[in-house]
Amino acid sequence: MTDMTENRGGETETSAARRSPLAKRGGGDPGSRGRTTIADGVVEKIAGLAARDVDGVHAMGSGLSRTFGAVRDRVPGGAKSVSRGVKAEVGEVQAALDLEIVVVYGVAIADVARDVRENVITAVERMTGLEVVEVNIAVSDVKLPDEEEEEPERRIQ
Repeated sequence: MTDMTENRGGETETSAARRSPLAKRGGGDPGSRGRTTIADGVVEKIAGLAARDVDGVHAMGSGLSRTFGAVRDRVPGGAKSVSRGVKAEVGEVQAALDLEIVVVYGVAIADVARDVRENVITAVERMTGLEVVEVNIAVSDVKLPDEEEEEPERRIQ
């Protein structure tokens, strides 16, 4: 039950309102006034960095996206895409993610996928406050020990 008292003007106020000058002015906690929206790209970057931190993950994305990314990385002013291989769907309180990874030969793919899923969920939920409802992982390739890194040929030498 709320403790109500009458002030000098004949109005009533709750004991909480007497204790908190903020409650009188704006009607509640300042942290709850307004909305915060988080773009898909923000969640994709967080997830991409978290996935790359897992041992056994060689790269993110398909061969074609990695090739285009390598070209883009060489363009002056072009930034490295940390969200390559990540697609996020972000709602008001939940997020779902699809990741495409390349694993290192010799690792247990199921273990790497589990570790990636755990790391991504932890990072996204901690940083955004969103509930991650699913993280789907597609392993698109295996990096063999003797394979060269995929780099496009330079046109200018």
